[in-house]
Amino acid sequence: MSDNALRVLPTDFDEDALKEKLKGKRIGRAVYLYPEIDSTNSAAFHLGHSGAGEGTIVIADTQLKGRGRLHRPWQSPPGRNLYTSILLKPPIEPSVAPQLTLLAGVAVADLLSFYCPGSVRLKWPNDVQINGKKVCGILAEMKTSAHGIDYIAIGIGINVNIRNEEFDETFRNLATSLREETGQVLPRMDIAVSLYDHFEKCYTLYLAEGFQSLKERWLIYARILGEQLQVIFREEVQSGEVAGLDDSGALLLCDREGKITRVIAGDATIKKG
Repeated sequence: MSDNALRVLPTDFDEDALKEKLKGKRIGRAVYLYPEIDSTNSAAFHLGHSGAGEGTIVIADTQLKGRGRLHRPWQSPPGRNLYTSILLKPPIEPSVAPQLTLLAGVAVADLLSFYCPGSVRLKWPNDVQINGKKVCGILAEMKTSAHGIDYIAIGIGINVNIRNEEFDETFRNLATSLREETGQVLPRMDIAVSLYDHFEKCYTLYLAEGFQSLKERWLIYARILGEQLQVIFREEVQSGEVAGLDDSGALLLCDREGKITRVIAGDATIKKG
């Protein structure tokens, strides 16, 4: 991708106004806004490789190859939602980088709670839900070297104004948007600015105090401590009572014998009954 790519702006984004609102911020120190792109994370990776600084953000009106975890596609119609990536260069070990996915979840949950108070829930490891339906996905991708982390792209996709009938049939009953939940068409630029503000607050706290307080906030939003959970990853199924998260962000499950299992990937489902 070239920095000379088409720069026609999405209808409800104003690049100059966005830069002005983010002036002096850690998150938003550089803004790249595209009407159409393969994926914002791919663009952020390109910028990171080219030497872009921490806090660089990429926004797109639509993604041609939007993706979520485990290489799943992310529906990215134009003029509807927020598709953005944030470039970070944290002074941490690669082994604890999953903490940043949970940090992003807390930031998004804080944002969405303004519009849907009491209805926002986090689902391990990277989903945000409103009233039990997915409204946001988060994808963290990392470039490392012998020196540690070179940079991390945190991709965030929030369903803002997409209508229920516009969702793909395969997950229409599992997804929602702010428009569906509030009955209002919301300005995406306001959502974006608020997201970056919440993210910066969480990231600043993380750099100053570590992961503990954010882990506690994540668990409050998730409301899964003591729940029976089943995690499926490829052909493997792990079950147990949720004992918490470890310091890297992995899920801790306790089986009937009291053995704690550390789970780092998969789709988690609360077991009923």
